[in-house]
Amino acid sequence: MPAPTVQYKDGSFVTLAGAGPGDPELITLKLQQRLREADIIISDRLVHPDIITAHARPGIPVILAGKQGYNAQSSTREQVAALIIREALQGKRVLRLKGGDVAFFSNVLDELEGLVQHHIPFEIIPGITAASGFSAYTGIPLTARGYAQGVRFISFNPTQAYDECTWRSMGSGNETLVIYMAARNLQLLAEGLMRYEADPDRPIAVIEQASTTAQQLHLSTLRQCTTDFSGKEFSSPSLVIIGEVLRLGERFSWFEGGSGKSVFRELGE
Repeated sequence: MPAPTVQYKDGSFVTLAGAGPGDPELITLKLQQRLREADIIISDRLVHPDIITAHARPGIPVILAGKQGYNAQSSTREQVAALIIREALQGKRVLRLKGGDVAFFSNVLDELEGLVQHHIPFEIIPGITAASGFSAYTGIPLTARGYAQGVRFISFNPTQAYDECTWRSMGSGNETLVIYMAARNLQLLAEGLMRYEADPDRPIAVIEQASTTAQQLHLSTLRQCTTDFSGKEFSSPSLVIIGEVLRLGERFSWFEGGSGKSVFRELGE
């Protein structure tokens, strides 16, 4: 079946695209084509620059934008959405690049609402999310027979109030937890899970810059993570994984981009 074609209206069109977890080769053929067609690129700060330099037309404007956690100077969601609309209403083909996938904790709702409100045609191109990048580049499956029956994707910060039922379900051990935006709040996360009877020896990992040559994997347990990670400042993007699947890491680790293999031995089997 042939791929759908894009119909541009008076030149105005917006593509919302996921640029993958970090490795610049992990993008779709469709995104490569849109990079060649774009009149302007509005990119998250964490998108690998090689993606743009390798595929976009030389000399087109590239604006770095996007909300960055704990950085008051970064652009707000509202500012980014307004920028996209302003450029599109000038008759441009706008490419909005987001790290990972556009639908995983990427604040795409404000942008979609603005596009619909202004009757601007758009498309969405999926990308490989950080969780898939972590799983592939550490050799750790997010679900595995005898280790995890499912996987749960959540975000966590101190302002979120989970009820007792939610904490208990997260701490049951039957699922792998993939937690976005949590690396700065590990103590609160671990304490919340253990307060509602999560196994203190349940493995927890922080993965920095998954799928890149700067990838670093840090492994501990709920009981020990506050001590093991004391004083560490994890570089962005970082992802937190909790679950028994982490015990598979040493056996299937293959990527030599950063450290990783030695830390698995601390857990044992």
